Amino acid sequence: MAKQGTKVLNFVAWLTGVIVSLSVGFAMVGGTLGLPGWLGGAIVAKIAGYIVVITTVIGVVLALINQ
Repeated sequence: MAKQGTKVLNFVAWLTGVIVSLSVGFAMVGGTLGLPGWLGGAIVAKIAGYIVVITTVIGVVLALINQ
């Protein structure tokens, strides 16, 4: 019984991480979240947002394949 609860908790934590990563990535791409000018501004934020979204999607696909 404890192993089933651990699996569910791990899945919930993983799913939460995926949702947060996608939210932050899309917010950076859309311009809602940005970086100050001394860190590169909007261009760097957009690039970082795309990197976050792409790597999150790749991670989800690999996790599903690994199941």
